[in-house]
Amino acid sequence: MLGQSIWRLTTSVVCRSHSEEGPGKNLLFSVENKWQLLAMMTLYFGSRFTAPFFIL
Repeated sequence: MLGQSIWRLTTSVVCRSHSEEGPGKNLLFSVENKWQLLAMMTLYFGSRFTAPFFIL
């Protein structure tokens, strides 16, 4: 009984949660501007790479 009500709730939530479709539309950041994406990726991966060298 409880399982059926949970199943109905999850299926109705999934059906109602339509968003834009297509590549890159479900990401937390924008992939439209390639230079901004390059800068953000460089900062992220650069900071992750250099972090072990500055930990005291």
